[in-house]
Amino acid sequence: MAKKPKEQTNYKVIAENRRARYDYAIEEDLEVGIILLGSEVKSLRIGQSNIAESYASVDDGELWLTNAYIAPYDAAMFPHAPRRKRKLLCRHRELVKMANATNREGMTLVPLVMYFNDKGMVKLKIATAKGKKNHDKRATEAKRDWGRQKQRLLRHGE
Repeated sequence: MAKKPKEQTNYKVIAENRRARYDYAIEEDLEVGIILLGSEVKSLRIGQSNIAESYASVDDGELWLTNAYIAPYDAAMFPHAPRRKRKLLCRHRELVKMANATNREGMTLVPLVMYFNDKGMVKLKIATAKGKKNHDKRATEAKRDWGRQKQRLLRHGE
């Protein structure tokens, strides 16, 4: 029997895509590895990155992260391109599932958070998501506001 993966408790967030949960209805998320150059890892340790405008896609049976910004590292002997395509690592079964979701069901692969795990490896959490319409966004905001009001009422007993 296979072990259940334990939940991540000790990791350092490098970049987070906060807008993704507002713009998309998240269906399922997945932790993947990412292939980086040495200067990119050094730059990430400083904390200079942005994944807000990035997306993931399945091309020719491989998973790629496109348009993620990792600032150039000044002291690097061989600098990297800041917005190059980066290969993501996952199991073949998960890759097929994501490819089917994007091709058949019209879903998008959205990066949610990039972080260093407890072993010091850079990981990326991506999610299969459906785009929200404006009325869905308003409903989500109304639900969140009602939750806040409910908490205030319970706290103050009014």
